[in-house]
Amino acid sequence: MKTIILYFLLILIFICESTNAAVVLIYHHVSNTTPKSTSISPEDFEAHLNYLETNEFTVIPLIELVELIRQNKPLPDKTVAITFDDAYRDVYESAYPILKKRNWPFTFFVNTDSVGKGKLFVTWDQLREMSKNGVTIANHSTSHNHMVRRNTEESVKDWRIRVEREISLAQDNIKQEIGFAPKIFAYPYGEYNSELKSILEKLGYISFTQQAGALSLIADKQILPRFPFGGSYTKLDDFILKANSVALPVTSIKFFTADRKPLITNSVKAGDKPFFEMQLSDELLIKKVNCYLNGEPMAIEAKEQSIKIAFKKPLEQGRTKVTCTAPSGIKGRHYWFTQLWLATDKHGEWKYTD
Repeated sequence: MKTIILYFLLILIFICESTNAAVVLIYHHVSNTTPKSTSISPEDFEAHLNYLETNEFTVIPLIELVELIRQNKPLPDKTVAITFDDAYRDVYESAYPILKKRNWPFTFFVNTDSVGKGKLFVTWDQLREMSKNGVTIANHSTSHNHMVRRNTEESVKDWRIRVEREISLAQDNIKQEIGFAPKIFAYPYGEYNSELKSILEKLGYISFTQQAGALSLIADKQILPRFPFGGSYTKLDDFILKANSVALPVTSIKFFTADRKPLITNSVKAGDKPFFEMQLSDELLIKKVNCYLNGEPMAIEAKEQSIKIAFKKPLEQGRTKVTCTAPSGIKGRHYWFTQLWLATDKHGEWKYTD
């Protein structure tokens, strides 16, 4: 009997620890007239916010969450941070008034070269106004190019110099125009590899992707997740599921080729069929995890302390996201983790564009 009680106490303790997570939301357009794939209607956006308010979620600035992560302090449960990417003007015209009315903070990741360029993008005056009203303006590069891509005949060394310069220039632009630029970064298109991660770490940033999942203190600080909402992923049922998610406790990830040779990055050539192994801090979860590619179950091999996830077919050129979930033991809440893969052309070059 004592053994059974101890077992259930351990489960209860881990469930409590698993809710030590927060969720970051990412939007692009709040509009009925912008590209559907990256847009949410003002009505659906309001529905998201109404749910958060009605269900007593706490909305805090992203930089407060980042500071908790830097200091390794507990993340408060039922807490969200709201973010927008790409410097679009409808964020100022549509989203900002809605959030200002509620006195809710948000972070606006801007690609600085686009600011003030035509009717599609915000101006620096508009960004300064938002900043004075609690909006954090943050770094999304200068150009919004595919940063993992090297130019023709560009060496790795020259690529690193160019990317470092672009990140630093965008940071300087924001600091000069706004007066403050936090050391947080959002990858354009959500694309990263090990080399780009190392540059951001060297420069002292904490960086965010567009990979779905909840934040946790053990997550890689250069690829923190955000739940994207746009296109077919805007309805309230989907939002409720994601807003209530908790972080799958992944402690390490290893990448391999099909013939088990270690990979140092999440980038492979199109036609390859890699696999990866995840180690979890809770062995009880290992047999409960399911992973999906485009909604289809993937081949999973549960080991003693890790999970092997393999692709059934070779990867096609472009971005591929693997989503892994598991029941948390709390009604309406699920563990959630997403892994990004980049498949280059046969020459190893990233030529994919949206």
